[in-house]
Amino acid sequence: MKKPCILVVDDDASLRELITLRLEANGFRVEAVDSGEAALTQLALARPEAVLTDMQMDGMDGMALFRAIHARDPALPVIVLTAHGTIPDAVAATQQGLFGYLTKPYDAATLISLLKRATRLTGSSAEAGSDSWRSEIITACPAMDVLLAEARLAAQSDASVLIQGESGTGKELLARAIHRASPRHGKPFVAINCGAIPAELLESELFGHVKGAFTGAARDHLGLFLSAEGGTVLLDEIGDMPAQLQVKLLRVLQEGEVRPVGATETRPVDVRILSATHCNLEEAIASGEFREDLYYRLNVVTLTLPPLRERREDIPLLARHFLTVLTEKYRRRIHGFAPDALDMLTAADWPGNIRQLHNVLEQCVALCTTSTIPASLVARALRDKPAEIQPLAEARSTFERDYLISLLKLTRGQVSEVARLAGRNRTEVYRLLQRHGLTPALFKDRDDA
Repeated sequence: MKKPCILVVDDDASLRELITLRLEANGFRVEAVDSGEAALTQLALARPEAVLTDMQMDGMDGMALFRAIHARDPALPVIVLTAHGTIPDAVAATQQGLFGYLTKPYDAATLISLLKRATRLTGSSAEAGSDSWRSEIITACPAMDVLLAEARLAAQSDASVLIQGESGTGKELLARAIHRASPRHGKPFVAINCGAIPAELLESELFGHVKGAFTGAARDHLGLFLSAEGGTVLLDEIGDMPAQLQVKLLRVLQEGEVRPVGATETRPVDVRILSATHCNLEEAIASGEFREDLYYRLNVVTLTLPPLRERREDIPLLARHFLTVLTEKYRRRIHGFAPDALDMLTAADWPGNIRQLHNVLEQCVALCTTSTIPASLVARALRDKPAEIQPLAEARSTFERDYLISLLKLTRGQVSEVARLAGRNRTEVYRLLQRHGLTPALFKDRDDA
């Protein structure tokens, strides 16, 4: 049986180590942190059955931590170690839901007994591990909790799920969580970005090919669907899938079979399909760029991730998590944020969402020369807006539009010439022009052609 996990919070390193040793000797698993702020971050990563915190700490004290935990998860037992002078506060807190308190110096046997009672309330190891499927998703946002509850329900069936959300909101993370929560969790999870692979290669990547199917096909290639047999396939940026492949994907969904490029026979395949997009597929259907019948096959369950600006309570948690990861990556000794720096992060608009937050913090960690990240570095990183924030699909779309404009100028709006220069047929060029809202007639007889 998995050992119950206790989150220990104390800014005294020696006492923290002593408590950890005693708890581990009595069959507990311990996660120990040195501040209330770090504890809130750890709660988003680990799912302890109880929290043991010191009352008096620098920064967020034990009572403030209890209130923050209780607001987020009223069922999680919190036990406070308190000095005699703060007993009245602890007694008052028990009326608000504090599980218990012990005075210093505490009796070890009493502490162990109290923790065993607390962990019995929150359940066995099987229950404690029941949230491991969502461990990569760091959140304290009620809207996200509702979304994750829906995701877990959807995971139990083989229903197709369409994950919507702005770029950088964590659509692939949610897809991986659904896979982990599903009966297919022991099988492969395979993700492919439909907007990042040229159309002529995408079919082979998805469905495979046989030897000799085209120039360069020196051997058989399974493709992602057959590679994911029994597992889950995520089709990211599904809105960028070419029309001819939409028909073949629909056949896979309807018949459970794929036909590799160049093959004469189909092969059965058993996969669960998840798809993700940042664009409006209903608008794409109206413009003729996306098949309506495929949309309804993919959109059995819709999950929409909120942008980061609508879950601001998660920004400090995410910031501290990224800080921990990045300081380890760059081997820097940075212990936190200046208060005004954290306020600035929380107040920012974040058009690039979580991906942008990570990039901003990576720049801050790389350039920081102090033990805490100052507001000046945050302001600089937000102002710089590094190019890598733009997702590949968006960068590809921007390049595609600029490329078409250049060809239209060069050919004075002659679509047949644009098609010849681009190495594409006229029908495809017209479709691309429509997608980007470009009218060839506007480029006829221009002086700058």
